[in-house]
Amino acid sequence: MTLITSAAGGTHALLHEQLGPLIVQPVRQMSVALRIASVMTTDATEYRIPIVEGDAGVAWIAEGAEIPSTDAEFDEIVVTPRKIGGLSIISRELAEDSEPSAQATVGEGLAEKIARGLDSAFFGNTVTNGPSGLLSVVGVSTVDTAGTIANTDPFAEALSLAETAGAAVTSFVAHPTTVLALAKVKKQTGSNEPLLGYDASQPTQRQVLGIPLIPSAAVAPGDVWAIPQAKVVVVLRNDVRLDIDRSRYFESDRVGIKATMRVGFGFPHPAAIVRLYVAP
Repeated sequence: MTLITSAAGGTHALLHEQLGPLIVQPVRQMSVALRIASVMTTDATEYRIPIVEGDAGVAWIAEGAEIPSTDAEFDEIVVTPRKIGGLSIISRELAEDSEPSAQATVGEGLAEKIARGLDSAFFGNTVTNGPSGLLSVVGVSTVDTAGTIANTDPFAEALSLAETAGAAVTSFVAHPTTVLALAKVKKQTGSNEPLLGYDASQPTQRQVLGIPLIPSAAVAPGDVWAIPQAKVVVVLRNDVRLDIDRSRYFESDRVGIKATMRVGFGFPHPAAIVRLYVAP
């Protein structure tokens, strides 16, 4: 399959089945947000996440006695996926190359742009025309690191806060410079043994208290997010598009490749998410 054919024409879009390996799969691999959150897909313009605010009551019942009925209290949050896109200008020769490696090069470039923008929004605050991220969420649990993390105590506190909210932390995420600083911390004075652990099956993956520590440049330096996957949702619309236009750059024999996808974030249980940072 070539991205374009040699026939005359203007703009056309790739078929949906072609977009998976070219755009969708690389974005899901490159985006930290899509790796640490629960990912839901939808064809709708809105995605509703139910929230249980009050459980149905229970009681000890005498044999033969009637069981009292109480109703659980439900609420919901509505996630509206917003459009994010990337544009690459490539040579006609590359666009017409049928080699899988050439197609992968095009797809990876666009996927990287989208993944970077998605993560920036996810770990950020409010985004113009986009979904609001973790820094905008009210009610997130916090741990004040006082500027220096010298042991695993702040991480243990984060785990406890999440567990108190009924969640289990599955990932820690920090800026690469923060991960480097943590990697230099030793278990004790005079020891060369690092504080961070490693999974023998994945030697490049750092761990804190047995939980993966993932680097992301989208996180503010000094911050660490403790994320419970079950309590953080990323919604992907199924209408991913990749449009190809060979007319706009006609004089330079180039082709415009534009990819768009719609993404939204849902944080139904803010207290289960923990931010380790220097409190103002």
